[in-house]
Amino acid sequence: MPNMSLKKNPMPSQDPQVRNKNFLEVALGYTKEMALDEAQRCLNCKNSPCVKGCPVSIEIPNFISEVAKGNFAEAYNIISRSSSLPAVCGRVCPQESQCESKCVRGIKGEPVGIGRLERFVADWHNENGDAEVVKPQPNGHKVAVIGSGPSGLTCAGDLAKMGYEVTVFEALHLAGGVLVYGIPEFRLPKAIVQKEIDTLEKLGVKIETNMVIGKVLSIDELMEDGFEAVFIGSGAGLPRFMGIKGENLKGVYSANEFLTRVNLMKAYKDDPSTPIMHAKKVAVVGGGNVAMDAARCAKRLGADEVYIVYRRSEEELPARKEEVEHAKEEGIIFKLLNNPVEILPNENNFVGGMKCVEMELGEPDESGRRRPVVKEGSEFVLDVDSVIMSIGTSPNPLIKSTTKGLDTQKWGGIIADEDGLTSRVGVYAGGDAVTGAATVILAMGAGKTAASAIDKYIKSK
Repeated sequence: MPNMSLKKNPMPSQDPQVRNKNFLEVALGYTKEMALDEAQRCLNCKNSPCVKGCPVSIEIPNFISEVAKGNFAEAYNIISRSSSLPAVCGRVCPQESQCESKCVRGIKGEPVGIGRLERFVADWHNENGDAEVVKPQPNGHKVAVIGSGPSGLTCAGDLAKMGYEVTVFEALHLAGGVLVYGIPEFRLPKAIVQKEIDTLEKLGVKIETNMVIGKVLSIDELMEDGFEAVFIGSGAGLPRFMGIKGENLKGVYSANEFLTRVNLMKAYKDDPSTPIMHAKKVAVVGGGNVAMDAARCAKRLGADEVYIVYRRSEEELPARKEEVEHAKEEGIIFKLLNNPVEILPNENNFVGGMKCVEMELGEPDESGRRRPVVKEGSEFVLDVDSVIMSIGTSPNPLIKSTTKGLDTQKWGGIIADEDGLTSRVGVYAGGDAVTGAATVILAMGAGKTAASAIDKYIKSK
């Protein structure tokens, strides 16, 4: 008999006032009993609407059916047919706006906890799975992948499974892209990312780090070296700023720099090689998932007060609802309908405060959200000693500037068709390098689509 409870099994987690002082994973994962009970909530719909909401088309009812039977190994096999990063997706994908938003159980209650079950299956496999990864028979063709974030790793994994000799070129000293430099340890432990990368290497994927394409090698040189196709999955790592006075003061960070120092360089550890200022009063400007990550990291670094300063209301916050709830539980203060106009210096040219104005919502703008407008006479100073700007990123222009004939948008995104093909023959692109900053699963979907297109292109030559 199916479990007809209207609520999904809650996710066990660390106490908020304990976890906001450590970098251990917040969500602790389902037990076996919780997973079996949650899987029984799935109605195994014949038309599988949840699959239509998944950018990589995981066979969701099929894997959940295996979980319900206790066949966790088979559930993992089903997931891994579509996803190269199941333990990652189970943790950071916005299931509530994708697969779970299509779940029939969500009509009269909460949807099935698809993401929580995916994480359970992937974690069970990592702890108990002992099947060897079988390296496919080589097909004699070489493909280069630029960037080892979610789109690059997915493209590389899918191509490796087809027998291609794949080399991933990563600009940083560690593979993983945004999964290692952008997402904090307490949301996505780096050992899990490394485990997924290890699996890809066992499939035959080669990863070369410290390889800044456009500087060390160009795309033209890669193709001259025998790579028959190139996939650009270099992400969107160029931070944006507001252009207000005081952004050059000491103590002002882009969210990218702040999170890279914390996550990749482990600035939260004792005696780190790349230290970071431990401010006491921090303002994070922005309302997305990256802003939540930066604010929660600042709290864990010892800040007494951490503010999210966002110019719209809570209803318009682009961050996942779960991340907003976790931030509130951990003591992050939300200053909504507020906007910075100037960062003020102290006597040592560090941040000494942030001048803000109150906002109110007017008519909808081109995005469909109501446009914030300034309330007259509402100026005030927020007492902070550090500011983290988290208002978006764009692709680094290095690849464009060193690749002839590669068309890009005005804002820097690479122009690619629905298969990922760019204006250069044999050069494909996907993920944030094309769309601008988006979600991990959308980037994975783009990598998967491009891998299929690259396979067809090479076979047709």
